[in-house]
Amino acid sequence: MTNNRLYSPKYVREIIDRYGFTFSKSLGQNFLIDGNIVRKIVQGAEVTRDDYVLEIGPGIGILTEELALNAKKVVSVELDRGLLDVLEETLAAYDNVEIIHGDILKIDLKKLIDEKFEGGPIKIVANLPYYVTTPILGKLLEESLNIDSITVMIQKEVADRMVAAHGSKAYGSLSVFVNFYSRPEILLKVPKTVFMPQPKIDSSVIKLNIIKELPDLDREKFFQVVKAAFSKRRKTILNSLSTYGFNLDKEDIRKALEEAEISPQARAEDLSLEDFIKISKILPPLYI
Repeated sequence: MTNNRLYSPKYVREIIDRYGFTFSKSLGQNFLIDGNIVRKIVQGAEVTRDDYVLEIGPGIGILTEELALNAKKVVSVELDRGLLDVLEETLAAYDNVEIIHGDILKIDLKKLIDEKFEGGPIKIVANLPYYVTTPILGKLLEESLNIDSITVMIQKEVADRMVAAHGSKAYGSLSVFVNFYSRPEILLKVPKTVFMPQPKIDSSVIKLNIIKELPDLDREKFFQVVKAAFSKRRKTILNSLSTYGFNLDKEDIRKALEEAEISPQARAEDLSLEDFIKISKILPPLYI
């Protein structure tokens, strides 16, 4: 085990200087340098010695180290080839960690889980770059992977949107998407001052508890309805669905809404996840 914990700012600077590492803005690299936050993330993810953990973007291994101390096995996927030698040094003491060089958005995750984690289930823990938060979470949630939970540090505003309840200004299609696949909860808020270099905005750690049995419906149709509803937030749900481009008569949409016991005058932000499910089940087949 290393004498210095990796979240020590002094140790981070030493590593950076020794390897001549430069932070990449395009990769959204910001290293967490607060041991208390690191421990809270792993505690919030409820990682135990029985758990397999997939980490995305380990950086120099600051969060990885804490995961290694608590998990059965950790596999970390790092996109920046320049960090591979760094990680080989910083995590040398941990035989339950494996680093994979690759792009998480291009990796066959089902194959990875089968090969590295005996098929799962796994927990995902990561400090995600802001610019790829949504596509990464979309991939993790949509691919029907054997995942128990996803605990990630993301932009505070995005986390707020994910947990927003219907009727609030932050509520939108992202809220519906995340709540369809999981039960999200914000574990803690993280100030920008605990990163190196400091980002311009604060973060939050959010945990998505994956729903194992999803509603029985046409998923593509469901998300088309959600997208249509929020494409014109200020319009009524009737007008939003009528003008989006569905090949449906406005009167048919009105009848479907009434059958679902939803006012045609309601707006998208007024509708709950259950409301959208009812609409998508009752509407005739959609053609765009």
